[in-house]
Amino acid sequence: MTREEHANSAADSLEFQCELPDPPEKVWRALTEPKLLAAWLMPNDIEPEIGSRFAFAGPDARIDCKILDAEPGRLLRYSWRELPTTRGAARPEPLGSPMDSIVTFTLDRTVSGGTHLRIVHDGFARAATPAIALPSVTMASSGCRLSLGAHNPNLPVAANTPRFLLRAA
Repeated sequence: MTREEHANSAADSLEFQCELPDPPEKVWRALTEPKLLAAWLMPNDIEPEIGSRFAFAGPDARIDCKILDAEPGRLLRYSWRELPTTRGAARPEPLGSPMDSIVTFTLDRTVSGGTHLRIVHDGFARAATPAIALPSVTMASSGCRLSLGAHNPNLPVAANTPRFLLRAA
């Protein structure tokens, strides 16, 4: 990627990188097994096969996704289509154009056998109303600390690092 391409990409992207002690195979499971993914993100019906469609049960609306690329233990990329809706209504009404973006997870094995995880969520500049695509999510690139809002009170909430998220994996 050229410096100019990177600058253009960065303008409409959220990017996070961190080192995890767990091997890529374990991280892959946390990203692609519905129950493990739901434990730190949202309920879903993901099947990590190119072309398959799945959805997250978002707090206010369904988020439709399609697997664009899947290399077990290495790369997962999917489209993310979220239609913003009114909050608090018995029957939420659409607020405008859907937010279409792409989420990419890149996993590389570290020298120590862990995983270098890179997460890129891009396409925000194209959205009608800029928004953080993962509601109630706070991430800090140093140490990849996560604080995830609870979308389902029956699911555990991650409050520290991906290490915590991956214990069940």
